Amino acid sequence: MAQAKMIFPPDFLWGTATAAHQVEGNNTNNDWWVWEQEDGRILHGHKSGLACDWWQNAEADLDRAAEMGNNAHRLSLEWSRIEPEPSVFDSSALDRYRQILQAMHDRGIEPMVTLHHFSNPLWLVEKEDFNSGVAVDYFQRYAAKVADVLGDLVPKWVTINEPMVYVFMRYLKKAFPAPKQTGWAAAMQATRNLLRCHAAAYHAIKEKQPEALVGVAKNMAVFQPRPGGNRLDNWWAGRISWLFNDMWHESLQHGRLRWPLGQGRIKHLADSFDFTGINYYTRFYVKFPPRGGLLDNEWGPDAIVSDGNYGEVYPDGIFQMIKRVLRYDKPIYITENGIPDQADGIRPSFLITHLREIWRAISFCFPVMGYYHWSLVDNFEWERGWTQRFGLIEMDPETQERHLRQSGRLYREICRSGSVTSDMAQRYAPDLMDAIFPGQSPPAVA
Repeated sequence: MAQAKMIFPPDFLWGTATAAHQVEGNNTNNDWWVWEQEDGRILHGHKSGLACDWWQNAEADLDRAAEMGNNAHRLSLEWSRIEPEPSVFDSSALDRYRQILQAMHDRGIEPMVTLHHFSNPLWLVEKEDFNSGVAVDYFQRYAAKVADVLGDLVPKWVTINEPMVYVFMRYLKKAFPAPKQTGWAAAMQATRNLLRCHAAAYHAIKEKQPEALVGVAKNMAVFQPRPGGNRLDNWWAGRISWLFNDMWHESLQHGRLRWPLGQGRIKHLADSFDFTGINYYTRFYVKFPPRGGLLDNEWGPDAIVSDGNYGEVYPDGIFQMIKRVLRYDKPIYITENGIPDQADGIRPSFLITHLREIWRAISFCFPVMGYYHWSLVDNFEWERGWTQRFGLIEMDPETQERHLRQSGRLYREICRSGSVTSDMAQRYAPDLMDAIFPGQSPPAVA
């Protein structure tokens, strides 16, 4: 029997993603490093330490990405390395980032570079960072500097990673390094200043590099009322979904924050994005009133839940989120998608089912241009430390030894062929065959 194929466009970007503090190691000048040293901040007292040793040896993992068939990679810059003191830029750090970016090009890997991925220089924290408007001026100068020095190697930029996750985890849940001011008022002030930072960085990059594509990596999730919920649950799911999924891009599109978050326009914000970046992981059930925060981690009775109760595997949600951002009429990149799965028992089927939904979207002529799997290699997962492993490549943080997981071998076949086939499903996730490729299962042996 001929195998069935889901074929992706020949210019589709097949990538992976990492973030500076999670992989570089010894980022001692940022707020996360200090946070990690405090008791009770990180699960099991874990620390990032050497992380994946990218500052010294990123090229080795880029070799692995190239061998895997990746033609793209999303990484971030560590602001505290580039600007260790206010208005003092470290040329040696910029040189090292230039080496890493050039190494990507030498291996046929197109960079997408993120300016802010959760970590802040200690000096900015002392100045109250995003609770203060001073952050906007500093962020603009930082963006202008890196665009000037590195821009010839960077065709795509992400200004801010997951701004609403950052605000929620830092100002409301306090699971990320918390500033002096927390709570709703501080969160809303930070949201407005982050939008101002984005606008400033967008125009700073475009001034240096008009042809570059600049956007945001926006975490998006499905929010549904709990099974058997009432009208209040349904209303609450809609409010949370707008706040988390829509508010940010609506602000970028129209240039203003809607009530109750704020009124009035933000200077230079309108239409300050060239693509929509979607970080998609899971679906949440919600109920009103919520207990202990905006969300309760409750899953359906038949849900497949990843390590550490991180989230439910819900592939249809990525299609829903792609449809949701069509209104902005921009190219779409899946800037993150992955699962914590140390045993690698779920990730192969996760890959196939989520890529099927992306292929379905492309079949409807939705402009999905690339996919960046989170993550290339096991790395330091913020407040969860080393307890959750997202990597296609397994890594021991003590020995730095690496092994390509079964899911990594699957992704290698997908990237090299530009397709997902029934043969791959049969070998890597046979339980999916009847659902994904009906009629393609081999006949039972009598």
